[in-house]
Amino acid sequence: MKVDQVRALGDEEIRKKVEEAHEELFKLRFRLATRQLTNHRELSRVKRDIARMRTILRERELGAR
Repeated sequence: MKVDQVRALGDEEIRKKVEEAHEELFKLRFRLATRQLTNHRELSRVKRDIARMRTILRERELGAR
């Protein structure tokens, strides 16, 4: 997900997306452990997406004070 797309979402939507991304990351790690994951770059992509969304949430939290 791109930064512009994340910034267009509301706080609750971002939190929901973060939760979904964590579930996806869990599934990817499970597939990695069972040697069924073919594209290892998916792991870093999902981690980066989670970090991006959490950063934007934190920016909004600090900006609201």
